[in-house]
Amino acid sequence: MTVIKKIGVIGAGQMGAGIAQVSAAAGYSVVLSDISLDNAKAAIEKIDAATAKLVANDKMDAASRQAILANMTAAGDLSALGDCDLVIEAASEVESVKKSIFKELCPLLKPEALLASNTSSISITRLASSTDRPEQFMGIHFMNPVPRMKLVELIRGIATAETTFKAANAYALDLGKTVTTSEDFPGFIVNRILMPMINEAIYTLYEGVGTVESIDTGLKLGANHPMGPLELADFIGLDTCLSIMQVLYEGLSDSKYRPCPLLVKYVEAGWLGRKTNRGFYDYRGETPVPTR
Repeated sequence: MTVIKKIGVIGAGQMGAGIAQVSAAAGYSVVLSDISLDNAKAAIEKIDAATAKLVANDKMDAASRQAILANMTAAGDLSALGDCDLVIEAASEVESVKKSIFKELCPLLKPEALLASNTSSISITRLASSTDRPEQFMGIHFMNPVPRMKLVELIRGIATAETTFKAANAYALDLGKTVTTSEDFPGFIVNRILMPMINEAIYTLYEGVGTVESIDTGLKLGANHPMGPLELADFIGLDTCLSIMQVLYEGLSDSKYRPCPLLVKYVEAGWLGRKTNRGFYDYRGETPVPTR
């Protein structure tokens, strides 16, 4: 079984930065790579600021914070990942983008290196088939926000070797995460259940059954959810929600997974949620207000 000491993370967005942070906190040497070196550096600066707040609020000691920062380096190209033991892709939820990354990455890796995708819905078997090492490839799906969420969903492709699964499982447990395993079906377990609920909430808004506030309040207080489904969609990113629903709809050929037209319209408008300051809520003021 591969001994994992150095981790490569591809994509310096919210998910990639979170994976880098928790890996560094567990003592791994981490290279955070992005198409832009400035983006990778900016992600580490955000981790710097976030951990500084934790220290100020007595939720982390200064030595732990310094260890996290010392264990991370930024990179602007994939060549910096050549000596990593495990590389986790956390790029956009678009299959062609992910496959393009793997095609460029594989020739740069050492033969024994493991590969993983943080995809939340795309077939692990298909992604693995685009690499030169399907036996050493699997899904390691972190939840958002990575530092706070306890779950990691592990997904084997049809070719994934047992040694690869055991190494990934040991890595996730070493991060202090709880592991659940899923078969390689569209959406896996979490998003197979979660995303249709969010999509149905959007249909409820689209059909005029309730307002943004009434839908979110109903689920928060009626189902004891910490966040309403429309608020959660904004947090995840409406483009990501749409991509996952499209994978479910195309992969399972069932009309119940058809993305709501209102979700499509918001994405077409560029209203993607918190990351663009406008989604089902407008975040440009002091407090979020519904946009519809």
